[in-house]
Parts: sequence; C-alpha cells; structure tokens
Amino acid sequence: ETDEAELKDEIKARGEMRRGGAARGAEAAALLAETERQFTELTTQLADLTARRNQLEANVRSHRDRLARLDQDIANVRADEERLAQETAHLGDLDTLAAALEAAEEAEAQAEAAVQTNESAQAAARQKLEASRAPLAEAEKRAQRLETEARTISKMVNSETKNLWPPIIDGVTVAKGYEKALGAVLGDDLDAPVDASAPMHWTVAGAEVTDPALPDGVEPLAAYVQAPPELSRRLAQIGVVSRDRGAQLVSQLRTGQRLVSPEGDVWRWDGFIAAAHAPTGAARRLAERARLIDIEAELEQARIDATNKRQALESAEAEVKAATSAESAAREAWRAAQREVNSARERHANAEREINRHSARKSALVEASTRLAHDRAEIAELHQNALEAIEELPPTTEADGRLAAVRAEIEAKRRAAAQVRAEAQALAREADLADRRVQAIITERNDWFNRIRGAGSQIATIEARIAEVKEERAELENAPEIFAEKRSALIDELAIAEEERQVAADALAEAETAMGDTDRAAKASLEALSKAREAAARAEERLESAKRRVADVEREIHDMLECEPQAVAAMAEIGPDTELPPLHEIEETLEKLRRDRERLGAVNLRAEEELTEVEGSHTALTTERDDLVEAIKRLRQGIQSLNKEARERLQSSFETVNDHFKRLFTELFGGGEAALHLIESDDPLEAGLEIIAKPPGKKPQTLSLLSGGEQALTAMALIFAVFLTNPSPICVLDEVDAPLDDHNVERFCNLLHEMKGSTETRFIIITHNPITMARMNRLFGVTMAERGVSQLVSVALDEAVKILDQQVA
Repeated sequence: ETDEAELKDEIKARGEMRRGGAARGAEAAALLAETERQFTELTTQLADLTARRNQLEANVRSHRDRLARLDQDIANVRADEERLAQETAHLGDLDTLAAALEAAEEAEAQAEAAVQTNESAQAAARQKLEASRAPLAEAEKRAQRLETEARTISKMVNSETKNLWPPIIDGVTVAKGYEKALGAVLGDDLDAPVDASAPMHWTVAGAEVTDPALPDGVEPLAAYVQAPPELSRRLAQIGVVSRDRGAQLVSQLRTGQRLVSPEGDVWRWDGFIAAAHAPTGAARRLAERARLIDIEAELEQARIDATNKRQALESAEAEVKAATSAESAAREAWRAAQREVNSARERHANAEREINRHSARKSALVEASTRLAHDRAEIAELHQNALEAIEELPPTTEADGRLAAVRAEIEAKRRAAAQVRAEAQALAREADLADRRVQAIITERNDWFNRIRGAGSQIATIEARIAEVKEERAELENAPEIFAEKRSALIDELAIAEEERQVAADALAEAETAMGDTDRAAKASLEALSKAREAAARAEERLESAKRRVADVEREIHDMLECEPQAVAAMAEIGPDTELPPLHEIEETLEKLRRDRERLGAVNLRAEEELTEVEGSHTALTTERDDLVEAIKRLRQGIQSLNKEARERLQSSFETVNDHFKRLFTELFGGGEAALHLIESDDPLEAGLEIIAKPPGKKPQTLSLLSGGEQALTAMALIFAVFLTNPSPICVLDEVDAPLDDHNVERFCNLLHEMKGSTETRFIIITHNPITMARMNRLFGVTMAERGVSQLVSVALDEAVKILDQQVA
C-alpha cells in the first residue's frame, strides 16, 4: 500500500510534465511545418525556372541541328537532280531492245524443238537398251549356272581320282546311256589301275589267246566304250542286249562271257543274274564325266550367246550415250537461248523501268526540294523565338540564396522538435512503467486477501470432516455382515453390469468409429482451410506482385514515352470498358515495328547494282533448278521401271514357290494344307512374309504356334519348294530330322528321294537318326579305334547291300 501511494504521487507529477512537453512539441511542430512549406514553395519555383531554361536550351540545340540537317538534305537533293539528268541522257532506245528480244525468243523456240527431237531419240535408245538387258542377264545367269555345275562335277570327279595309282576308269569314255551298263558289269574293277607296280592292276592279255564269239546278233560293249587296251579283251566278251533277250541268250554264253542291258541288268556265263538296281559309284562317275562333257559344250555355246548379247547391249549403250550427248548439247543450246532471251527481256525491262523510275524520282526530288525549303523557314523562326525566350528568363542566384537560408532554418527547428519529442517519449515510457507497477500491486494485494479467506474455509472443512469420520466409524462396526450381503447382491448386479458393459462397449466402438470419421472430416476441413489460407496468401502475393508490376509498367511508360499512362490511353483511345488486345500480339507487333525500323537503316546507294546481281543469280539458279527437276523426273522413271520389273519377277517367283510349298507340305504331313502370304503391304517389295499352316486335324495357324516337329517339317517344305524353283548343285542339311519322330522321319526321307529324282541336287545330310542313315547312298563318319587317333570311315550302302545279296546267294 505504501508503494502504491508513492507511485500515484509520482504519476501525478509526471502527468503535469507531459502536458508541458506536449505543448512545447506542438509549438515546435507548427514552426517546422511553416518553414518546410516555405522551403517547398521556393524549391518548386526554382525547379520550374530551371526546367523552363533547360527546355528552351534543348529546343535551341534541336533547332540548330535540324537546320544543319535540312541544309545538307537540300544540297543532296540538288546533287541528285543533276545526277538524274545525266543518267537519263545515257539510257538506250526501247525499240532497239524490243527487236533484239523478238529475235532471241525465235531462237529459243528453235532450240526447244531440237531438244524435244533429241529427247524422243534418247527415249527410243533407252527402250532398246532396256530390251537388251533382260536377254543378257538370262544368258549370263545360264552361263554362270553351267559354270557352277561344271566346277562342282569337276571337283567331285577329280577328288575321287587323286590316288597314287589312277584308276583305269579315268581313261574310259562311255556313250551316253550306257554308263549304268558298264558300271553294273565291271563294278569295282574299274577302280583298279593299269600301273604294273600296283598290287592290283590291269594288264594286256596275250595276243595268241582266242576268245569265243558272242551269241549271234549281240553287239559287244566295246562298240560303245572307248577304253585303254587293258580292257579290250574284257569288253569284247560283254554283250549289250535288251532286258527281254538277256534271259533267252544266257544259255548261249561261253566261259567268261557276260550280257548286260542298258538299264544295268547282268547275266553271267555261269548262271549268275543280277537285276538292275541303283547306279553304282563307277556308273555315277561315268555319268558325271559324260555330264561334264555335255556341260562344257553347253557352257561354250552359252558364253558365245552371252558375248553376242553383251555386244548388242554395248551397242545399245553406245547409242544411248550418243543420244544423251546430243540431248545434252541440244538442252545446253536451249538453255543458252533461254539465257539470251532472259537477258534481252531483262535489258528491255530494265531500260523501261529505269525511264519510269527516273521520271518518278525527278518528281519526288522537286517535291522534296519545295518541302525542305518550307521546313527550313519554319525551323529558323522557331530557333529565333527560343533564343528570345531564354534572354527573358530571370536569373536564379537570388532564389538559390533564399533557399539556402530556409534550408538552414529548417535543420535548426528539426533538431529542437526532435529533442522535445525525445523528452516526451521518455516521460511517456516512465508513466507507462508506473501504471503497470500499480496494477501489479493491486493484483498481489487481492491475491493475499483471497489466500486468507481460503485458509479459514479449509480449517472449518477439516473439522467437519473429523466429525463425519467418527460417525462413520461407529456405523461401520457391523460392516462385515452388511458387506457379505451386499457382495452377493453385487455379484448379481455385476453380471447385469457386465451385460450392460458389453452393450456400452459396442456403443463405445460405434461412437469411436463415428469419432474417427468426425476426426477425419475435421482433418480434411483443416487441410482445406489450410489450402484456402495458402491460396489466399498466394492471391495476396500475386496482387502485390501485380501492383508492383503496374508501378514498374507506369514507370517504364514514363521513362520511354515521357508521359503518363493516362495520356497513352487517351491517345490510343482505350477506355475503362475497352477490351484490350492480347498482350503477345501487341508485343509481337511492337517487336516487328522495331525490327522494321532497324532493318531500314541508312540509305543504300548500291541497291540498284545489288538488285542486278541478285536477279542474275536468280536466273542462273532457276536454270539449274529446271535441269535438276528434269533429271529427277528421268531418275524417277528409271526407278519406277526397275520397281515394276522387280515386282513382276518377285510375284512370279513367289507364286511358283507357294505352289511347290503347298504340295510338299501335304506330302510331308500326309494331308492338311498350307500357304505363303504377303502381309503388311500391297507392294511385294515392301511386304513381309507369313506362313499359315493347317496340319491334319488342326485349325490354320502361324508357324510360331506349331510344335517343334511341325515347325521343322514346315520349314523343310519351304526349303525344298525354293530348291524346286531354283535348284542348287549341293544342299547341306544339318540335323533337320532331330525334332521328328520315326513316322515323320520316313516321310522326310521319301521327300528327299523324290527331290533327288526330280532335281540334279546332291544332298549331304548330317544326322544321328538310324532311319535317315539307312536311306542314304553313302555314309561318312569318324571313329577312334585307338585312343587319340581319329579315322575317317565311309560306307557305300548300295555296294554293301549288293555284297550281302551275293553272300546270301
């Protein structure tokens, strides 16, 4: 309470001091405001006077510069008038140029007619050339095929004769059709040499020996065979008969005599008979030698035919080359005539254009001279007025002195006002602190009074509680019996309460679920509220940014155009309700105008000369473009011709292969059907290939959906279809029967034998399948009789079967 009384007295004294300080502060503020008003008026007057003087001086300088430019422009106009008069005098006569143009156009028409004639001749020569290409390609293809077959047969024949002792078969020549007869009747004896040093060889029999004659009407085999003398006696005792007569004449044979049919049936003097079977190795070699001789004769004729067709093609190419040269020369003459026409037309047009331009230029110069003289008079008058206005302006020395005095007075009064404000602020802070302390004292005093009252009340409560406890102790003396009774009752109530608790627990679970939903909804609402606040903050930020942008734009307008935005809107006739055009369009237009202004630049005095050069370049480029267009046209025609021929050949080959593929697929699968389809494009050159196969008992499907064995059979059918279309001398098949079962292997072997009979291809099969090996003519394998030593083994199955038959007989 003592502190409170002291603080109240102190607050009262400080209140009187604050009122006095406030009065002094108001007085100092009024003096400062008056002085600042005077300073502002003087500053405005001085700024207006300075701006007026600067503007007039700038006008004087601008008018002086414009006068100098106008004098220079007037001098330039007069010089242009003189130069234009001289150029007009040097222009040529339009009638002479027109006559030259007509002559050039007539020459161009003649050159164009010559070009068309040469083009027709060149087209005819090219057609002849195209007609010569196909026969030459066919002849070269035939010669190449014969050369390949001859090399293949030659390699096989020569590889079998590279021994230490050449066999006697190398010197045997057989008439065509008797190879099987000679091979069947002599067999492996033809492999024996004539060299006496060989352990097994042929020799010439003694001349004194007389052999019996063959039956009547039987020709000896020697009549059809040219052989070394070592075989003469053997061939003389072999007769050639038909199959029907062989069985009839066998009983007339003498010792050592034999009969043979051209098909390979053999009847021996001792009663041994061998029916014709597959050709032996000797018969095959003899047939291959005969085939080699025929091929060499055909090859020579094919080469002569190819040479003749090549000469015809070269002749056609020479004609095309000559026609092309003539056409190029005619086209070059036509281009020269076109250039001459263009040059004459350009000279005529240039002369006419120059005359018109000089007339227009002269009128423009007269008008410009008049306008410049009038502008110079106006600018001279404005320049004189600006000089007079500068002389009439008052000096600024007196205003500068008054402004300095007022500025010093303002500084003094500002310091005095600041001191008064500082004192008033200090008193205010001390008064505020005292007020807060008084409030704290009052609060503490009330708290102490409340604690006194609370302590008395608590004492009375404790005494009452002691009395209640004593009474309760007296009542609880019989409590155990009462509690036992209550316990039994409570157990019953507990069961009821348990049921009620379960119900309450269910209700609690539902309430908790509802509370969870409510919490989630509240959380979503809080998130939405947070997002809304963030959106509001962003909108306020965008608003502030837009305001700053508006201020920047206004300042930029003022800096660039030296006027306020309202003036710009008034000049552009833009009101508050006017719909503004898109900003990007305005920026693009502004940028375009700036570029156009910068692009104009200074006057180019060489513009006419540059125009002439550009027009000349344009004419040359146009001529070259026409030549390129014509060349592209001819090239496209050639490409179309090649594509047409390629499509026809590809379509023909595809149909042939497809027919063979359908037939072979049916044979391999014992039924079903398959076909090849061109997909993804109607153009055969750009189309893809798809195989659709339908094995027996299945639906049509693509190759990838078939089983492994079915895919292998389908692939073999396609390969053999290609071989039937364009046979090859040799075909190597590596493990193609691996995914096939025994039944399909038999079909594969049957198809292989059919291919061998219908073509001249020799098949080399790499396999481990015993069924396939059993159907081959000869087997090759590698064995290791000793560890680390490999040996090549070959077995001729036909000969093995023959030997086995002889042993059985």
